Amino acid sequence: MALSNDDQIKEIIVIGAGVIGLTTALKIQEQGTYRVTIVAENFPTDPKSIRYTSHWAGAHHVSHAYDDQRQRKLDQDTFHALWQLSGPGSAAEGCFLRHTQTEYHGDDLADAEWLHYMPDFKYLDSNELRGPAKMGFSFSTVTMNTPVYLNWLMSSFLAKNGTILRVSLQHISQLLERGTSPYTGAHSFRAVDAIVVCAGLGARNLGGVEDKDVHPIRGQTVLLRAPWIKFGRTMTEADGTYTYTMPRSNGDVLCGGTRVPNDWYPVPRPEITEDILVRALQLTPELAPPQTRVDREPTVEDLRPIIIELGCGLRPGRKGGIRLEVEWVDAPTRGKVPVVYNYGHSGYGFLSSWGSASKALNLLEDALATGAPTSADICVEHPSGNLGN
Repeated sequence: MALSNDDQIKEIIVIGAGVIGLTTALKIQEQGTYRVTIVAENFPTDPKSIRYTSHWAGAHHVSHAYDDQRQRKLDQDTFHALWQLSGPGSAAEGCFLRHTQTEYHGDDLADAEWLHYMPDFKYLDSNELRGPAKMGFSFSTVTMNTPVYLNWLMSSFLAKNGTILRVSLQHISQLLERGTSPYTGAHSFRAVDAIVVCAGLGARNLGGVEDKDVHPIRGQTVLLRAPWIKFGRTMTEADGTYTYTMPRSNGDVLCGGTRVPNDWYPVPRPEITEDILVRALQLTPELAPPQTRVDREPTVEDLRPIIIELGCGLRPGRKGGIRLEVEWVDAPTRGKVPVVYNYGHSGYGFLSSWGSASKALNLLEDALATGAPTSADICVEHPSGNLGN
């Protein structure tokens, strides 16, 4: 039996519970006029696995938007949201570490104009450069303890009467006819007013989406216990090698990394782990315990006792960049229902999460306000070509 929806409350289903799905669901929910359910196969409370990418992210806020104006806006809006969340006394303060980030470039980057809005931004003098760097800059930013932050997002959503449902969804049409009732066993249901697809890499095979432009970009990391490190560094070399050390609020430091498109291998490769340790120590020799650096140069062997975890994840890359658009699909007995797409963030999920959520909310509200278009089936927020980290 279909329940009548309150005219002021719309029924929204968000597919996906990574950082994009959780942030988008929370953003929609905060408006106060939507009843939001997250449908996903994996949640941040699950044990870490290759099937859930967000657990494995760094994640520091260092935008790589360059001259992509849309990406700049998404990243900048997200930074302002994260800076506020990380403030003293904030409910989410413990998820973040505010720190100085230094970026070294051995490539042909001439300037970092798109980052000038970051607090304390400045270019480095030549005597401050290290390794193969030809230029560099520093600024204040935040690093997230991603497993903790993901659970904060989900608990915040649940605390505001949000609903989560574990479903191995085959096709978005399975939610259009009777909402989530096929998976809850409920005899009554509320008609779905809109679906928001935040399926990440799952958008490649999810029925009704099946976006073959989506592909994995494999990354591998090493997590160290080094509470004496309170700063972040990144080195980008001329050949594209990308090395980073990201400190977290709990004293851990995430070291990486790699970016390999279309590599599905699900566990860390030992030879890459060794390479990461060597590069991370070259970039940040302070990673080695202080007592080992008293009278000699540190070595990789000094890092092995402080290794906590080896990790790898599959970033949800997409040819053409993030997909942010609305499509109207047929729902049985109901006509057309808007489906908002918000996926394909590659290594930019945490970086652009709140900006993307705001865009998705705007698309959703515009669609619900105007109804199905008569002269076109799709309303597009034009994607960028930036593939992310």
